Amino acid sequence: MEVKAIYKDFRMSPQKVREVVRQIQGLPAVEAEAALQFIPRKSAKAVAKTLKSAIANAENNNELKREDLIVKEATAGKGHVMKRYRPRARGSASPIIKRSTNIRIVLTDDKDDAPAPVEAAAPAAEPEVAEAEEVEEVEEVEEVKDEADDAEEEAAEEQAPAEEEAEEESDTDEAEEKK
Repeated sequence: MEVKAIYKDFRMSPQKVREVVRQIQGLPAVEAEAALQFIPRKSAKAVAKTLKSAIANAENNNELKREDLIVKEATAGKGHVMKRYRPRARGSASPIIKRSTNIRIVLTDDKDDAPAPVEAAAPAAEPEVAEAEEVEEVEEVEEVKDEADDAEEEAAEEQAPAEEEAEEESDTDEAEEKK
């Protein structure tokens, strides 16, 4: 059975609220409630309030147990928009758009209907492999840089005697011209 709660016209943009709402989708309601307590955002309090309302609806209206509930759907949709204007130079005005959000949370007691929880972090084995590959790439890059530096030094050594010979020739030419 599905139970829902809606918080209409929460004065914050939907983009900011969606970041919090995505974190609780697919979680058991009790875990989602605990997770929201430790999210340091203003929108987390509003989402927690809506989640508590949905849990209360399930317990009181449908006689469901809090432990059996899973967050099936949690969305932050567009609410009313207040339009204001701020005066600007030379008699013009720029718009100010004050957005609001409709927070909608749907709980279910059927585990088949619930989506899989969103994974926040990848498994621990993958980063170690990635780090090893990065180390190999870094070593290859350093070897290429060393080879390039050696080639530059050799080229500089070859050019140095040629420049000295050119200077000696120019000195002798100047001396002959003075005579």
